[in-house]
Amino acid sequence: MEKAKNVDEYITNSTEDSQSIMEELRKIIKSTVPEAKERIAWNVPNYNLNGVLTGFAAYSKHVSLGFSEGGLSDDERKLFEDKGYKTGKGTVQIKFDQEVPSNIIKQVLKSHAKMNVAKKK
Repeated sequence: MEKAKNVDEYITNSTEDSQSIMEELRKIIKSTVPEAKERIAWNVPNYNLNGVLTGFAAYSKHVSLGFSEGGLSDDERKLFEDKGYKTGKGTVQIKFDQEVPSNIIKQVLKSHAKMNVAKKK
């Protein structure tokens, strides 16, 4: 995939299977934390609020959503895993046949946004 200049271009250049998931993630992020700055960083969509808040990337069978530099807490990871999502230290994999867990994502985003704002003070 070519290097994207903006998030629209990144989504358009990604596989068709991944596009609707990324559009939904983008909408969730922008509505939950509208003050976060959207950009391309490390060649993927990234949202910054006093540091990295979240970002996502398309892969061959899933979209990966990453959270803050500190990653996910054990409790946050469990929220996703209990609903059948594979997690890493700071990421959640959303397979193309899975629904986007919007309520959990909103909850985690709000928590991480508060931490990022507190970090600035």
